[in-house]
Amino acid sequence: MALPESSNSFSVQQMIQQKKQKKNKLIQTEKIVPFILLLTAIVSVLTTVGIVVTLLAETFTFFNHVSIKEFFTAQKWYPFSETQGSFGILPLISGTLKVAFIAAIVAVPIGIASAVFLSEYATDRTRRIIKPILEVLAGIPTIVYGFFALTFVTPILRDLIPSLEIFNALSPGIVIGIMITPMIASLSEDAMTSVPKSMREGAYALGATKLEVAIKIVIPAAVSGIIASIVLAVSRAIGETMIVAVAGGSTPNLSWDVTGSIQTMTAYIVQVSQGDAGYGTTIYYSIYAVGFTLFIFTLMMNLLAQFISKRFREEY
Repeated sequence: MALPESSNSFSVQQMIQQKKQKKNKLIQTEKIVPFILLLTAIVSVLTTVGIVVTLLAETFTFFNHVSIKEFFTAQKWYPFSETQGSFGILPLISGTLKVAFIAAIVAVPIGIASAVFLSEYATDRTRRIIKPILEVLAGIPTIVYGFFALTFVTPILRDLIPSLEIFNALSPGIVIGIMITPMIASLSEDAMTSVPKSMREGAYALGATKLEVAIKIVIPAAVSGIIASIVLAVSRAIGETMIVAVAGGSTPNLSWDVTGSIQTMTAYIVQVSQGDAGYGTTIYYSIYAVGFTLFIFTLMMNLLAQFISKRFREEY
């Protein structure tokens, strides 16, 4: 039995009206979304500007009490001295670079080797299993890594190196290397995977083995991503806090000895932030000067990673 013509007409008009209403809602949503995204971008920019302004203001206050020349050229860092404190940041920079260098020695070969295996040798099933497990290392809290370095790695190293102190640079450097390995492995593997298969197939057609393809074709083609991942990982090692604060010690020394106690820039900030200095004192303002120096280090590393990535990407 056919419906009345008026009923059919009403149903069609109602459907058209509902469609128009949905379209209007969609248009309104599309108009609102750009403003929300702009607001989030402005918040992130303002946060960065606020951090930089705060660091600069407090750092200038610090340099009203300590000369810039002493800060960057003095070879002793004794801010808690009862007579006259010495504020030469070179020992803190030395400790930071020692730990970062050890971490890079550990992480770079392991990370790149892991990336080559995941990209060139592992099956899809193996990659789906190994890669998430490898990336779990990046989710472990750094305080856990710190106590792991102090209570597990250090005793093993002391059996091998009797002169090694309880607090040293070697143990936290190795553990930080383990921590940043997933970053190098994951980013490098993504770069290697993006290399066109035609390059691999051409090398295989010429009689190259899988190892030769990986070393002579894939790695050179993905070198921009690999170097960028290494630089970013090293900058992460430079800014690491809890591992060096727990296992590195609090003795700023301007030397390349990795068996003794050290203090990094981040570890000093942690020490003072625990309440060892009163508000408004020179020691209090020193944490901002150290933090600004650390900010410059990490900023330069990130800019270097971007420069290298763009430079090598233009060549391929």
